[in-house]
Amino acid sequence: MNQNILEGVKCCVCSNADPSRFKVKYSKNGIDIVQCENCSFIFIPPFYRKGVSYTDYKNAEVANQVRKGNNWVKLQRHFLRYKLIRKYKSGGKLFDLGAGWGHFLLAGRMLGYEVSGIEISEQPFLYAKNDLKLPVDHIDFFEMPDSNKFDIITMWDVLEHIDRADTVVEKCARMLQPGGCLIIQVPQIDSYIAKKQGADWGMMGLDHVNYFSKQTLTRLLEKNGFRVKTIRSSFEIKLFIMYTIFPFINKLKKKKNETGSAAVNQGGTNISANRQSFFNRFTSAPKWVLHIFILFHNMVYNTLSALNIGEEMIVVAERIVSEPSSVSTNNS
Repeated sequence: MNQNILEGVKCCVCSNADPSRFKVKYSKNGIDIVQCENCSFIFIPPFYRKGVSYTDYKNAEVANQVRKGNNWVKLQRHFLRYKLIRKYKSGGKLFDLGAGWGHFLLAGRMLGYEVSGIEISEQPFLYAKNDLKLPVDHIDFFEMPDSNKFDIITMWDVLEHIDRADTVVEKCARMLQPGGCLIIQVPQIDSYIAKKQGADWGMMGLDHVNYFSKQTLTRLLEKNGFRVKTIRSSFEIKLFIMYTIFPFINKLKKKKNETGSAAVNQGGTNISANRQSFFNRFTSAPKWVLHIFILFHNMVYNTLSALNIGEEMIVVAERIVSEPSSVSTNNS
């Protein structure tokens, strides 16, 4: 492994900064995916992401497709999430970090939560604020004052994208009321599917920089003043389509058309628009068909979650009253 890629790198879970204590776990598409030998946390070093932007891959074309979408169907997935949240917090001030297009916050407002959030991508922010009329800001999370105290902070498929995830969790602890809940969904590197597929796992790539296991995410949370209440497996059909079905279709298209790679891979924006267009076509079915699909989706989701074979995990953690500790002694 080229030691230059580890320059200035510090493990966000255990704070290890010794280059000799990192090893290559996987190599994929010219990228070394590294594991900390102290705590087993797996990540992609920042070296590989110089000049890569994650804020502009959803443009006006994608936003137009979102506007054509069936919001009723989108809300059903989020109502399923609130079913879990309400076991711990039935109301209060809820802040969503990485609000996306805003449908999760919209569902929360419908259920009586006092919602707000931030989104760094411009088009999703504009849609959430102007189309859905939600209190969403377009600012850096670290610019928010710690005096904003919330009962719930959520991150749905966000923490895997962020370098120095420890600083995000630390700030969440400061922004939560004592006894408040932090709810995180991330890809699970120790899931059955991830372990089976290794470097070929669909969720492994440059857009995901952190690969948490139950153990490493628990350790990160405990280090920053949280007590984990529950960890449950999550298998979302939408993400299965994004990271498994679409890549498979793209591979088939490449094989059929040797000159078609540019048409298939025109960047994340085009792929996002195609995904949304597919969703729009599917959800234009009669409502009785959609009701059946939602019932089927929820049954599959709950069954696979109960069997602990989803590709992701949802962690619910409570902010404890004492100050965050500098070192975690519990690795479980």
